[in-house]
Amino acid sequence: MAKLKIGGTWAGVIDVVLDEWTVPMLRIEVAKRSNCGPESINLICAGKVLRDGDGTEKLAQLGVKNNARILASRGSVEEGKSLEEGLLAEEERSRRLSRVKAAATALAKRHADGSLPVEDFNIEVEDQSGQIVQLGSETDQRAVMMGLMLHANGKQLIRSENYKDALEVLTMGEEAFSLCNPKVIELIDNVPILQIDMVWCYFMLRDIRWLAVAGARLEKAREGIERAHGKDYSRVRLLQAGCHPELAIHLRLELLEGVVAYHNGEFDRSRKALTSAHAKYFQLQVPDEALSLVMSMGFKERDAKRALRMSNQDVGNAVDFLVEEKAKRAQKREEDIRRRTEIMEQKRYGMTPSKKAVDLNKLNELVSVGFEKELAAEALRRNENDFEKALDNLTNPEANSAIQVDIESRKRKRKQQASETAIEQLVRMGFERSRVVAALQAGATIEQAMHQLLSQSDSNPTVGADNSANSCAPILPDASGSSNDVGGPSTASEAEERDAEMEDALAGELAKGDALTDYDIEVTNEGEAINEYLALLESAGSYVPGVSGLETT
Repeated sequence: MAKLKIGGTWAGVIDVVLDEWTVPMLRIEVAKRSNCGPESINLICAGKVLRDGDGTEKLAQLGVKNNARILASRGSVEEGKSLEEGLLAEEERSRRLSRVKAAATALAKRHADGSLPVEDFNIEVEDQSGQIVQLGSETDQRAVMMGLMLHANGKQLIRSENYKDALEVLTMGEEAFSLCNPKVIELIDNVPILQIDMVWCYFMLRDIRWLAVAGARLEKAREGIERAHGKDYSRVRLLQAGCHPELAIHLRLELLEGVVAYHNGEFDRSRKALTSAHAKYFQLQVPDEALSLVMSMGFKERDAKRALRMSNQDVGNAVDFLVEEKAKRAQKREEDIRRRTEIMEQKRYGMTPSKKAVDLNKLNELVSVGFEKELAAEALRRNENDFEKALDNLTNPEANSAIQVDIESRKRKRKQQASETAIEQLVRMGFERSRVVAALQAGATIEQAMHQLLSQSDSNPTVGADNSANSCAPILPDASGSSNDVGGPSTASEAEERDAEMEDALAGELAKGDALTDYDIEVTNEGEAINEYLALLESAGSYVPGVSGLETT
């Protein structure tokens, strides 16, 4: 027998058996002594609300121990329901965030090390010019992929104004990037931009508790941005052929620096940062005439605005930018189709013992010197894509013969399995097994066999009366019509285990973006914030000449 010390609506000690009592039982007991209904009693132990759940969990299972202190509070039925709904919503939020992290981890693991993709797409890291790059080691590549996926998801949550969840996801992204070699991280501006996005979430949540952290993050972001973009933005403009994609990022950075400086009482520093941000804000405002002119050439409003902002409002440069972006998208579509075709081919060959895909470049090299493709693929598969070992196997008569025997054996096994599947499918439809076997053995596809069996049934009503005949299944072509009869283990089990919904959502967010997505920011909120803090500076006696009476357009 254990003792629980109750406080709140009723004070005293209750004797319970922790391995037998449930929360509803304790609630009823406390309610009796409090002279109220059990539905109005809330129980809290060690900062955790004790919930009924399914009513079977014992107090001991919930971590309640002898001499534990239980706070009993009284609320209305509606308050109790509201508390329960809030807890459930928080649990669902926690589960969703856990799914996001797990999905990003799984995707990065599969796509960073050359494993055979479960999906029909491949995630690859590109630089600002759209070229695929390998950043450091496999671990570095995986960390960068995971960080990029979580950053993309965090930005989507920011666009939805869900800043609390965005901050959680961005924190996960920061942790992922921290696993990468710092020398590799210095080459990219994704981490500084993520830091800026995190501070933007602090600002939009209006949480002053993050002030000190915000200042440190902005210092890191400033260093990283200047290192990646070069002095006076020279490097980024060289990469982007003279465009000005970085202005919105620098505007947000300077605005946040001004806000932090203001709250730290550094008014001069705040004024300087906000004045610079204000100038960039007006530089990013798109004139109606220029927008109308670009749209008259057949471009959508959003695309036209983006092009003008990144071209410093130059109509000619904006049109050139849009034409180039259209060509890049077309090229990207062609590359995606080519890559999907390659992935389907790789799936035909199966996985290496360490679950990697067959290297198609090495395969094509072997084919170019005269080896049969299927045979060369199997040699690479069993030798972990080691070109020299695969070549040794192919040129060794005994090893070559063994590979061929293995391929033919697997073909027969797959055909046997396909045949058995087709037979069982038709037998379950009510057709007699012996007639099903005969129809498929004659070379018919499953659809042809079905039509044939239906015709026989129409002419012979007794067909289907005996399905128990046990015939040996013949070796037939794959009933599905696919050519997946080569290679090693399949990836079916991996496909079943993955969180396809969340993984597809993360991959979809990446697919929507391009090299300039991180720079594509609508600065309306930033403009309002600049006005707000410049007004605060003016009222604090730090008048800023030439910028009083600002209006956001």
